[in-house]
Amino acid sequence: MKHIIGVADMKVSRNPDDTIVTYALGSCLGVTVYDPEAQVGGMAHIMLPLSTGDPTKAAQKPLMFVDTAVPRLFIACYKAGARKQRAIVRVAGGAAPLSIGRDDYFEIGKRNFIVLRKLLWKNGVLLKAHDVGGNQSRTMSLNLSTGEVILKTNGVSKTL
Repeated sequence: MKHIIGVADMKVSRNPDDTIVTYALGSCLGVTVYDPEAQVGGMAHIMLPLSTGDPTKAAQKPLMFVDTAVPRLFIACYKAGARKQRAIVRVAGGAAPLSIGRDDYFEIGKRNFIVLRKLLWKNGVLLKAHDVGGNQSRTMSLNLSTGEVILKTNGVSKTL
């Protein structure tokens, strides 16, 4: 079954027939966690770096922020049977799609990726692969039977 997640959304599954997909990763990050032994995986589509700027919004929509969404994604994967030592983490997005021909004043995509890297490092989790930056939007999918992550940019697909 194909599960589509939107912005500030997350899905975790242990069904090998499932595929999790998110569209339009511009400055947002798509983060996947996959445990090949347990065949448990999840994906979050995260919009902003830090929840500290708007604690009320963070309480209402914790999946909107890197610092609150990523721990929730890992915890949900662990509850479904994944183990930290087997977790394969991949990330895509973090682009600056509106910066073509002008400065990316807020650098949301870049800041999202920096906060993610610090959070993973602080928790002893390695990033297996990433495709971030640039100015192109991406579609990201996670196949639960294989753990394969496919990125599609401008109609061209590649494995991450």
